[in-house]
Amino acid sequence: MTLRMNPAFLGPAFRIQHLQLADARIHAEVGGEGPPLLLLHGYPQTHAAWHRVAPELARHFTVVAPDLRGYGDSTGPQPGDDPDADAPHRYSKRTMAVDMLALMHSLGSERFAVLGHDRGGRVGYRLCMDHPRAAACFVSLTVIPTEEMWKRADMAFGMNAWHWFLFAQPDDLPERLLRADPDYFLDRTLKHMVQREGAVTPAALAEYRRAFRQERVRHAMLQDYRAGAGIDLAHDRDDLVAGRRLACPVQVLWNESRRASPTPLEIWRDWATQVEGTTIDCGHLMAEEAPDEVLAQVLPFLLRHGAAP
Repeated sequence: MTLRMNPAFLGPAFRIQHLQLADARIHAEVGGEGPPLLLLHGYPQTHAAWHRVAPELARHFTVVAPDLRGYGDSTGPQPGDDPDADAPHRYSKRTMAVDMLALMHSLGSERFAVLGHDRGGRVGYRLCMDHPRAAACFVSLTVIPTEEMWKRADMAFGMNAWHWFLFAQPDDLPERLLRADPDYFLDRTLKHMVQREGAVTPAALAEYRRAFRQERVRHAMLQDYRAGAGIDLAHDRDDLVAGRRLACPVQVLWNESRRASPTPLEIWRDWATQVEGTTIDCGHLMAEEAPDEVLAQVLPFLLRHGAAP
């Protein structure tokens, strides 16, 4: 691992670190003191998604906030560099979870808490499922298991989350479409994801645009979604058949406006042995739109379970 002391997006208490893996290079910011806590961002963001909650979390934990493989300043397999780059496993949540496990081990953390949003939530629960000894606890922001999402993919889901279907298309169709006007697509996506004006700060928006303008980042995001419609789904179904469940304590938070039955809390009870959760009145980008409300829920949970040996 190499260390750079450049200014970090999350604030002066954070430092930038890189971890070189066999087929990826992981960019992360690390700061704070206390038990280790891994923060995993979602689409179409980077680790900058945590800038409104990370400083407070760092008062209690050693916070590690990476960019997922291929996102932001992390890199992943690309077709021009690697003839096997588009193999399904290269952007599976299982592979991404191994990235994160290697990152935490490189920092000296064998057991840690995991807080994930959106795509990062999917990496998070896969890490907890595949590596139960590493997971002290898991917090899921707005996420239910991938198998459960596809099982409920009706017309309403398709109209609201149509990118799940577009991004899973093969070859280079979605790559070509996103290349036409990346800023417009990104801005429209972020606007759709929030309820409160100004939820995404100008600094965060600039960071997301900087990343999304890069062809390699957009391709990695699409590979992530392609995996979500294929190999990730198979991994979830294997867990169901084998009767595997998350052994660590789980907290799930979801949007109050998404009133559905069963609730995310009820769904997660089929996937974990110990689950709690509630709603927050905001849009999809919880940590940016409602940071105080998120902290009010996750901090007590993390303080109860994140420091457990």
